[in-house]
Amino acid sequence: MPLHLESTFMSTVNTSVASLQPANPRSRVILASLIGTSIEFYDFYVYATAAVLVFPALFFPLQSPASALLSSFAIFGAAFIGRPLGSILFGHFGDRIGRKGTLIASLLTMGIATFLIGCLPTASTPGWTVLAPTLLVIFRFAQGVGLGGEWSGAALLATENAPAGKRAVYGTFPQLGAPIGFIIANLLFLVLNLSLSPAAFAAWGWRIPFLASAVLVIVGLYVRFRLVEAPTFTRVVESGAIARVPLGRVFRTSWRQLILGTFIMLATYVLFYLMTTFTLSFGTAPKTAKDAAAAAAAAGKPFNAASFVPGLGYSRNEFLIMLIIGVVFFGVFTLVAGPLAERYGRRRTLSIVTIGIIVFGLLFVPLSGGGIVGVMAWLILGFSLMGLTFGPMGAELPELFATNVRYTGSGISYNLSSILGASVAPYIAIALWTAAHGSTFWVGVYLAAAAAITLIALRLSKETRDSDFTTIVE
Repeated sequence: MPLHLESTFMSTVNTSVASLQPANPRSRVILASLIGTSIEFYDFYVYATAAVLVFPALFFPLQSPASALLSSFAIFGAAFIGRPLGSILFGHFGDRIGRKGTLIASLLTMGIATFLIGCLPTASTPGWTVLAPTLLVIFRFAQGVGLGGEWSGAALLATENAPAGKRAVYGTFPQLGAPIGFIIANLLFLVLNLSLSPAAFAAWGWRIPFLASAVLVIVGLYVRFRLVEAPTFTRVVESGAIARVPLGRVFRTSWRQLILGTFIMLATYVLFYLMTTFTLSFGTAPKTAKDAAAAAAAAGKPFNAASFVPGLGYSRNEFLIMLIIGVVFFGVFTLVAGPLAERYGRRRTLSIVTIGIIVFGLLFVPLSGGGIVGVMAWLILGFSLMGLTFGPMGAELPELFATNVRYTGSGISYNLSSILGASVAPYIAIALWTAAHGSTFWVGVYLAAAAAITLIALRLSKETRDSDFTTIVE
């Protein structure tokens, strides 16, 4: 080969190789993907915690305690209706104009909605009996829209900037935002519970976690404005392969991946919202009718023995501490899951963990009824399994889709699963617990059934560890 041609050829190769190298420093990728999802999940869990602790009384004061709790959880589920819509909206722009700007917009949507919840008058305010819960639904829906666009963008930020052979490891960074956001939200609620009287907390203290999200959003925006686009998306732009309508293209070319991805996430969602939202209700519910009557009298409300459902009888602060301890294991095993999925493959790792979730569901009764030791073992085991199943999802779902529909495809799968799993999980669990007169047996069976569906989806899917992350669908 003539010298000038060889020089030109090597320059082209070097340019092509360089264009596929991570465009952002590792520290910036880690921080931007981690802090964004931490803020988003913080916002989400602030509502989830308030939905159990204060919202039933503040926004549904005329209903019975059980009905108010169910109403609060119904609004909790409104966000999961918004999440697929958010994945479609933000996925469209993420696949057309880029990941960076879309991530900033999703963060702002979630943050503004959360801040406005903190400003909302309660239903006992004159003239706000209907308007207050109505606006709560709207803001909760907006939270879901924001989170619907956040997760897939953060997962792509991590995986599309990952070195070769490290996608599953980098994919755990946005996943780690879930336990971090949960711990921050619940620590703040715990501090407020300890430092404020019940009356002060119900009057204004509950607003602080919602209003504080504004500070966190400012930090997140600063980090994300410093990002540059990932080389994989830049390559799509340069090749002119941007999908005009990513939603239509992903349904036309990748419908099978959408279905499999949705059900691969199912057990993860059911497990997490049972371990956080349901256990908080179950753990803090009075253990005896006598205790329930005393609590109702202290709150100035009538007690209906016929509707009493026994729980574990822990105080709010006691059980929040127990949950926070469990979530620490969630975070640890989220990080552990990345190297495991990299070494053994996503499909094999997730299949083994999912079998563990099935067994765990069948152990609900002996563990939850085993006193303080059994309950702590229940929480630690459940959250450890949660980390092991949630960690690899940051790589597994994006790897199912081609680059030019990846934001839309991974986001839709992730958030459709949230409707089937997370949105109804607390409601179904409370209904099963109530129907069983305080037993968690059917709640555990429900979890095992969801995990069985996930296991089938995993067995029908292909291993994605060695998939080409630069493919484009026409």
